[in-house]
Amino acid sequence: MAKDDELDEDLDEEDEEDGEEASKKGGKKFILLMGLILLVVVGGTAAVYFTGMLDPLLAMISGDEAEQDEGGPETDVIFYEVPEILVNLNTGARKPTFLKIRISLELEKESDIERIERMMPRIIDNFQVYLRELRVEDLKGSAGMYRLREEMLVRVSAAVAPAKINDVLFKEMLVQ
Repeated sequence: MAKDDELDEDLDEEDEEDGEEASKKGGKKFILLMGLILLVVVGGTAAVYFTGMLDPLLAMISGDEAEQDEGGPETDVIFYEVPEILVNLNTGARKPTFLKIRISLELEKESDIERIERMMPRIIDNFQVYLRELRVEDLKGSAGMYRLREEMLVRVSAAVAPAKINDVLFKEMLVQ
């Protein structure tokens, strides 16, 4: 019987060690699972917030209606048509190439129209000087159009300061 008691004690000790190892493994799995769930919840919440899907809900909670209307189209945008410009491009020794361009200027306020009209000779001059130095390669692709828009915006803004020009919009552009 003493041997049976010793065997039972040895088995009990082994069962306790197995139980401790199982609880350690179970605890690690539990912590890993909870960490994963927390990561998914925090990541999902951040994604919803940064994509703007929470904006209507946050505006409704705070009662702020003005933030919702921010993304809507502007109703009082003022555009000014610049006369058509026709210039020959810088081609070096090659056959002459012409650029015909029609643009509109997006103005900050209607009172700026008077200043734009008074400064139109200077605006046209700035545009022509810049456009005559362009090469056909400078106008290729969307990157070329973007650079052209930015350069024209800088030039017209400098010519009509302190009036504010929001954007230069292309209506027609023909390279021949």
